[in-house]
Amino acid sequence: MRKALTALALLAAGPAFASGLEIQVEGEANGTIKIDLFEDVAPKHVEQISALAAEGQYDGVVFHRVIEGFMAQTGDVEFGKLEGGDMSYAGRGGSSRPDLPAEFSDLPFDRGVVGMARSQSPNSANSQFFIMFDAGHFLNGQYTVVGKVTEGMDVVDAIKRGAGNNGSVIGQPDAMTKVTVTE
Repeated sequence: MRKALTALALLAAGPAFASGLEIQVEGEANGTIKIDLFEDVAPKHVEQISALAAEGQYDGVVFHRVIEGFMAQTGDVEFGKLEGGDMSYAGRGGSSRPDLPAEFSDLPFDRGVVGMARSQSPNSANSQFFIMFDAGHFLNGQYTVVGKVTEGMDVVDAIKRGAGNNGSVIGQPDAMTKVTVTE
């Protein structure tokens, strides 16, 4: 019980963060999403996604997997670019940086929480991340929590949904047109 209270207190108080992300979204959803990054919870993951954002690598990357009532996934800087990319490969790539070891925590996957996507291996997160539409506590302790949306959940809620069990977006997906690191 104490562990659960500690995790809830961290989310409520907002863990210390060195930076955040400001994401401009265009498509069916249009607007800005602001995310506080939890450097004290997942320092290696926060460092990696902050570096990718600062380099402009997330600019033009689509939300390729979006499941109603669950989450919106983005961040494939290798195959997920809107310009000139073959969207059939979106979600299969990462970045030129190495994969990261898991930084699991007690923070629950509640609405607005941002987590790192990975393959079967817990130590395979790289550049892709997802934003929760609703709670998904079955992910707790299985995926790295990197932050939480502080503004723009209305924009997250408007992101174009995918189809089928895997949530692949058909046609023109929504995209992160500009991602900047904030203090």
